[in-house]
Amino acid sequence: MNNISNKAAIVGIGFSGFSKDSGKTELHMICECIKAALDDAGLVPPDIDGIVKHSDDATDEHSVTSSRGMGNLTYFGENRWNGAPCAMVLRAAIGVTTAAANYVVIYRAVNEASKRRMRGSSRNMAQLDTGDLLQWTYHAPFGLVSEAGRVAMIVRRYMHEYSINSDQFGWVTTVCREHGAKNPDGIFYGKPITMKDYLESRIIVDPIRELDCHEETDGAIALIITTAEKAEKLKQKPVYIRGATQSQVAGTEERKGFYRPAISDLPEMKHMGERLFAMAGVNPRDIKVAQLDDSFAPLVPMQLEELGFCDRGEGTAFCDGGNRIRVGGELPLNTSGGCLGEGHIYGVNHVLEAVRQIRGTSSAQVSDADLVLVASGAGGSTSGLILGGSR
Repeated sequence: MNNISNKAAIVGIGFSGFSKDSGKTELHMICECIKAALDDAGLVPPDIDGIVKHSDDATDEHSVTSSRGMGNLTYFGENRWNGAPCAMVLRAAIGVTTAAANYVVIYRAVNEASKRRMRGSSRNMAQLDTGDLLQWTYHAPFGLVSEAGRVAMIVRRYMHEYSINSDQFGWVTTVCREHGAKNPDGIFYGKPITMKDYLESRIIVDPIRELDCHEETDGAIALIITTAEKAEKLKQKPVYIRGATQSQVAGTEERKGFYRPAISDLPEMKHMGERLFAMAGVNPRDIKVAQLDDSFAPLVPMQLEELGFCDRGEGTAFCDGGNRIRVGGELPLNTSGGCLGEGHIYGVNHVLEAVRQIRGTSSAQVSDADLVLVASGAGGSTSGLILGGSR
C-alpha cells in the first residue's frame, strides 16, 4: 500500500489548558498555543508555511498569520465534522510529504463554556449545512432536538441487540475521571468519581446520563507536523505518524444514521480501523494506549468492538470494573481524562495526549507506550491515527 506511513511526524505541541472561562478570545488562545508549539519544536513563526484548521473555527488563516507573524503560507485548508482531529493531522502529513509545505500547524480553539466566541465566517453563515438540514427538517419536528438524543437512539438499539444494562457504561466515565483527576490541565483535576456518583447522575435522554456526556469547556491546542527527516533534527523526540486515515460510508450522517440496516453499528469506525491497521502494519494487540472518542461514554465500548479490540457485543464487558482500561490495564483508555475527564475540544486533546504518551510526559503515563491509537468521529465521518515513537 502506497501511503504516508512513517514519512511525517508531530514535532511541536501547544496547549492552553481547560477552563470554564478562558477570559480570552479564541484568536488569542490560538496564537498562544502556536507560540508554545513553535518553542516546543525549536522553530520560529517564519518557518511555518502551512495551516490546517477546522471549518467551524472562526479564526481563519488571515487572522492567524497576521497575528502570529507567519507570512509565507504555501498550503492551507480545512477539515470538518467531529471526525476532524485525526483528519487534520492526515492533511498536514499529506502537505509535508508531498513537499507542498515544510512545517504545517494545525489548531482548534473553542470557548464553549464561556460562550465568548467569535462569529463564524460569512461563507459559513450563508451556506445551508447539509447536517443542519437533515437535523432540523427531518428529526427535530419529532422531538429529536439534541446531540445526546441522537446518540441515545443508537445506544438504545445497541443495548437491545446485545442485552446490555446501561449501568455498565458508567465504568468508562469513572475511569476517564480517574485519569483526569491526575491531570493538572483538566477541569476535573483532583475530582475523581465513583460508580455511585455515576448511577446517581440524572438521565438526560434515556439511556444517556449527565455523566455520560462531555463537559463543555474553553481551550485551545496547536500541533506542528513536518517530514520524518526534518523532525529528527529538531528539539523534541519525533512522534511518527505510523498510520492516518478517514472513513465515510454509505448512509453516513453525523450521529443520526438511522436509516441503514443496523443503526447499532459504527461502520465508518470499522472501515477506518481496518485501513489504519493495514497502513501502520500492526494489529490491535500491538497498541499500548488508545484515545477514543468519548464525547458520550457509550460510544467507547462500541468503538472497542469496531476497531477489533474485542468481539461484537463485548465492549461493555471489556470496560466492566475498569481494570482493563485504566493505566496498568490491558488497554489504557483516554489517559488525560479525555472529553469526559479532562475537557471537550472535539477530540483534539486526544491527539495531544497521544503525543505526550509517546514522549513519556503524560500525567497518567503508560510504561512502554510506543504505539498509540487515536479515533475521532464515532457515529459519523470518522478519522484515526496510529502514532509511534520509532519508524
